[in-house]
Amino acid sequence: MKPLDPRLLRLSRTARGFIVAAAGTGLLRTLATIAIAWGIAAAVTIGVDAVRDGALPATFAQALGLLGGAFVVRAVAAWATDDLAARAAARVKSELRATVLTRAAERGPEWLAERSSAGFATTLGPGLDALDAYFGRYLPQLALTAVATPALLVAIGVGDLTSGLIVLCALPVIPVFMILIGLATQALQRKQSDALASLGGAFTEAVEGLATLKVFGRARRQVGRIGKLTDAYRKQTIGVLRLSFVSGFALELAASLAVALVAVSIGVRLVDGSLGLGAAMFVLVLAPEAFAPIRQVGADFHAAQDGVEAAASVLDVLDDDTTGDGHRAPAVAATGATALVLDGLTIHRPDVVIGPIDLRAAPGTVVALSGPSGSGKSSIIAAVRGALPHEGTVTVPGSAGSTAAERTTWADQRPRLVRGTIAENVALSATPDAPAVAAALGAAGLGLDPGLPVGSGGAGLSGGQAQRVAVARALYRVARADTPLVLLDEPTSALDADAEARVVATIRRLAADGRVVVVASHRPAVLAAADVRVDVGSTSVAVTSGARA
Repeated sequence: MKPLDPRLLRLSRTARGFIVAAAGTGLLRTLATIAIAWGIAAAVTIGVDAVRDGALPATFAQALGLLGGAFVVRAVAAWATDDLAARAAARVKSELRATVLTRAAERGPEWLAERSSAGFATTLGPGLDALDAYFGRYLPQLALTAVATPALLVAIGVGDLTSGLIVLCALPVIPVFMILIGLATQALQRKQSDALASLGGAFTEAVEGLATLKVFGRARRQVGRIGKLTDAYRKQTIGVLRLSFVSGFALELAASLAVALVAVSIGVRLVDGSLGLGAAMFVLVLAPEAFAPIRQVGADFHAAQDGVEAAASVLDVLDDDTTGDGHRAPAVAATGATALVLDGLTIHRPDVVIGPIDLRAAPGTVVALSGPSGSGKSSIIAAVRGALPHEGTVTVPGSAGSTAAERTTWADQRPRLVRGTIAENVALSATPDAPAVAAALGAAGLGLDPGLPVGSGGAGLSGGQAQRVAVARALYRVARADTPLVLLDEPTSALDADAEARVVATIRRLAADGRVVVVASHRPAVLAAADVRVDVGSTSVAVTSGARA
């Protein structure tokens, strides 16, 4: 297990800056520690001489002043390190979460489908929150150790060469203990991380499917299941803590024995007069400080392992540059074009091959994708969006200089509503444009108050109302971004005839405004309103024109 994953430094500018800043504050703390040792040695030596001479020299006040100033500098440096660590942890977590979500959006649903959504959410949520200990304790101590240990070793050697050699020979014992204990801890820590992911996944899945579980009377069974996972996580955590305490004892024992050797050597030489009192005091104060950084970094390493495992999981996700079937989804052509063009579009699925499809839809065209459920209508829309691997080329209409995503509006067949008001769900923003939201809701035929609160998953709304909120969301984006391509996946499947007629009229109005509208549907009213119909069957795809009555 690496003490510092270089991938973290490559992906996060904040992490790189924090390491440099922590090294700087660590150097300041080390210099203050050396000054404290010198001040204590000077004050004791001057005090002993004053007892013999019967007078206290002016240099005693200077030594005390230096000592007090060094303590203040060390305290300020320690505070600065803690403050930098808290800020860096918050920023790095935000950067990693944003990067992972961006990569997930780029790779599309096929890549996400092969991963547990609950486990993914657990890693990005409480998993990355464990980086607080990693940045707050471990990395600052690691930077301090890298700077302080050589500096203190040199200072001890300058004060007393024999003591410096003893410390130099004893120091490697602690890293050896750290490596041996780290190897034993690694397996336990990985099991603990897996137990946390399993617990989070089980809890999230139980909450998502609670309504279905209650309908079939299976909700109470989840209590025992989650209880078993909780108990497993508790046992793994206790095991890690037990080993961490043992490792702390081993490190303390090694450091204490080394300091004892230095103290015995200094005592013997003080008795025979071969070592002065000032040098002896200076070395005695610094000897424990020389072992403290490397001893503490070993203890903090165990405390920060949750963050290390979470960061490793996130970095592994970012290093995985493939989509679900191991191939990158080809980019959708976004050069200047006036029509939607599908040239030999072919999608390979485990159960069936969809295509090839050749289609050219000029502005003002409504294209209907028809076929039974599971035939591949949603897959075609995903391929047009660039979210699904495919063969052939897809050209999205729009002016040059913009990406395919910027030219496209998409409404999924699942509304995917979140907790908030209807207006916030339509605008996907905490500060929606009220007139634009009202216009979009009116065009979707939904007369609800935009300020009406909605629960997670659309709780509080009927299926048809939730679906029209999703349509209004697409209309809101069309009005705001003026996208030339609109993709609607089953926009009327949960609507009655009157509401469906309102949505169909809106679809025709979008096309009349010069846009290409692609609608996946099996409803006769939608198919009748289309200019081009693409029939997606189990073995073939047929494209016909003039479908609109």
